[in-house]
Amino acid sequence: MTHDSVDDAHSRPAGTSDATVAALGRLSEALEVVEEARGFLYAFHRRCGTADLTLGEAVDQLRDAGHPELADRIETDLVGRNVLAGRWSFQVVEEYDDGYYAAFREHERTAREELMEGRRHVFEAEMKEDRRTHGRPGHAATPEDSSRG
Repeated sequence: MTHDSVDDAHSRPAGTSDATVAALGRLSEALEVVEEARGFLYAFHRRCGTADLTLGEAVDQLRDAGHPELADRIETDLVGRNVLAGRWSFQVVEEYDDGYYAAFREHERTAREELMEGRRHVFEAEMKEDRRTHGRPGHAATPEDSSRG
């Protein structure tokens, strides 16, 4: 299989097998899922913070509406409560980022450095080359090629 139109940043190094390109493509895909999970974790963090602030407003409204005992119970037990043992959501995010996420990114980067000269998305670039219609508008190999027609 030739990939003459793939730009240098996304072309496979000489001698790299299809199996290696496929394996690193799968590793990249796994990292993308981890990135997506990280986004959900940050959304969880933001939603927890919003919920706690909104809960505080609800407690104030309950108190203003004449229900101080109920407001006090909720405030004492729930406002500012940890979402996990000993952790607010920012601590969960930090632990994930500094642990699993950092290790995953480092292994993916190291594998690319060792096997692909650091090049990213070689599998996808080759898939693009195989699927695009050469010479057709909207199917250029690179952004630079788009300006030529």
